[in-house]
Amino acid sequence: MNTAPSDIRTLRVDLTETAQRSYDIVVGKNILNRAGKLVSERLGTRRCLIVTDENVAPLYLERTESALSAAGHSLSQSVILPAGEKTKSWPYLQNLVEQFAAQGSDRKTLIVALGGGVMGDLTGFAASIYMRGVDFIQIPTTLLAQVDSSVGGKTAIDTSFGKNTIGSFFQPQLVLTDIETLKTLPRRQVLAGYGEIVKYGIVMSAPFFDWCYENGKALIDGDEEKRIEAIHQSCAFKAQIVKEDEREAGRRALLNLGHTFGHALESWTGFSDTLLHGEAVVIGCVMAFQLSAEIGLCNESDVARIEKHFKKMGLPTSPPKMSYDSDKLMQLMQQDKKTENGKLNLILAKGIGQGFVAKDVETALVRAFWDRFTK
Repeated sequence: MNTAPSDIRTLRVDLTETAQRSYDIVVGKNILNRAGKLVSERLGTRRCLIVTDENVAPLYLERTESALSAAGHSLSQSVILPAGEKTKSWPYLQNLVEQFAAQGSDRKTLIVALGGGVMGDLTGFAASIYMRGVDFIQIPTTLLAQVDSSVGGKTAIDTSFGKNTIGSFFQPQLVLTDIETLKTLPRRQVLAGYGEIVKYGIVMSAPFFDWCYENGKALIDGDEEKRIEAIHQSCAFKAQIVKEDEREAGRRALLNLGHTFGHALESWTGFSDTLLHGEAVVIGCVMAFQLSAEIGLCNESDVARIEKHFKKMGLPTSPPKMSYDSDKLMQLMQQDKKTENGKLNLILAKGIGQGFVAKDVETALVRAFWDRFTK
C-alpha cells in the first residue's frame, strides 16, 4: 500500500461505457476550503443548492457556501433537514424535491449533498428524479459516507418494508472528501465508519485487512496520513467494483458483506442509536464469517482474527442484548435486495479476502443460526 504523506489524493470512478458519467473522488485535508475551485475545474461555474442536516449545518455549511461563492458559483438558499435515518423517507423526499422547484432549480443547477450517508442517499435520490435527473455532488462528512455511501451512485429512502427499498442508481458528478470533518465526529461514529473500511479487507483483500490490523488504532485515534490512506484505498476498491458492475448485477454484491444480517438488526432496533449502521455491518460480517465456518467454507481461525480485531477497536461483535424473534428476522432478511425469486442469497467467505455470493442459501439453516447467535 502507498503510505507516502499526501495533502490531497484524487482517483477516478471510470464508467467507460458512458464516459460523461465518470467522476473524480478527491480526498485530503482542507478540501472544503477548496470546494469551489475543485467544482469549477471539473464542472464549470454553476448555480448551487446545498442540502445538509441540522447537525452538520452549524459546523460546515457557512464554510462550504463561502468556498463556492468565492469561486464564482451562485447559491440558492440552502436546505437544512433533520438529522437521522428517519429523514430518509417519503415525506422528506417530497419536501426536498418541492424545495428544489420552489427555488427555481433547473437542469443546470448543481445539487450539493453535505453530510453523512442519510443526506447523500436522500439528496442523490431527489436529484435523480427532479426534472428526470439533475447533477449533484457528494461532500461526505462522516467516515462511513466517505468510504462507502458517497461512492457508487446508490441513492434511496427507507420504507416500512426495509432499508433502501425505494431508490435509484444515479452517480454523482464529483465526491469531495475532507478528513478535517472527522475531527468533529463522535468516536462512536468514527468506529462505525471504520467497520466499513475493514469490510473491504475481509471480503476482497487479505493484505488490506492486515494493514487495518496494524494501523486501525492509529487511524481511529486521528492519524491523518492513515485516514487519508484508508479512505483512498477503500474508495479505490469500490471504484473498481463499480466500474465492473455498476448496477449490482454480479460482483458488486460482494460489498454487501454483513449487510443482509446487519440491515435486519437495524430494522429490529428501529433504525435508532441503539445500533448504528456501521456497527450493524460489523456484527453482520462476524455473522457471515461464523456461518461460513459452521458450514465448512472457512477456518474458525479467520473468524477469531476478525472478531478479535473488531473487539480490540471497541466495536460490537454480537447483537444488542434484547429479545429477538428468528422468524421475524428471517422475514426482514427476505426483504433484502439480493433475494431472488424468494430465495435467500448471502455474501459468505472462504477466508479473509475471499468473499463470494452464495446463491439460494437454505432458510432453515439461517434461521437456526439466528437462534444460536441471538441467545
